[in-house]
Amino acid sequence: MRSMSSNYALMVLKAGWVTLELALSALLLSVVIGLICALGKQSGRRCLRFIIWFYTLLARGIPDLVMMLLVFYSLPALINYGIGEYGGSNSIEFSPFMAGFITLGFIFGAYMTETFRNALINIPHGEIEAASAFGFSPYKLFIRIILPKMIRLALPGFTNNWLVLIKATALVSLLGLEDIMFRAKGAAEATGQPFSFYLLAAGFYLAITLLSVLILRWLGKRYELGIKQVTL
Repeated sequence: MRSMSSNYALMVLKAGWVTLELALSALLLSVVIGLICALGKQSGRRCLRFIIWFYTLLARGIPDLVMMLLVFYSLPALINYGIGEYGGSNSIEFSPFMAGFITLGFIFGAYMTETFRNALINIPHGEIEAASAFGFSPYKLFIRIILPKMIRLALPGFTNNWLVLIKATALVSLLGLEDIMFRAKGAAEATGQPFSFYLLAAGFYLAITLLSVLILRWLGKRYELGIKQVTL
């Protein structure tokens, strides 16, 4: 019995790589969406700002599980309907991983949008004007001045979003993704030891959270190097 439990425990921990891969993939998508939308919110185009506002409202207003079910079941059906209308015969289906990736990236892209936007508006405008006066191109201005300062200012909000995203990956197991929660549930049912295996899954999430906090805190301190605090 103990040997069987050990085998199941190893299987559960191996599934943690699937969870981590999903979380990192969704994080990358959310960062890309967040950067684009944050810059879009700073534009002078009212129509673009309204579209981004509606997107953030939609992503934050619909429960994560409901959004995930819509993406997993309804979005492929809608795409297939559109393909059929144009005479196509191919059928599209989303895997649980793909549905989770799209959903979490879409949802947390909205939170990243607000995080990056708040960082952008807190960058001293005088520094941007000074760089422009020195002849910086828009690209060089963004890469050399805006982006580094935005990252430093956005890091606390980014950390919070990432920690919540990690926990949200557990929902994807309901779609059949063989992640750590899916394997923990299977092991608990097979051995009759739900406490042990769910505790193991909880420990995995806690370990990833602790490691993330330590790494991001270290990055925050690195970004603070060279910044002189002036007190009056």
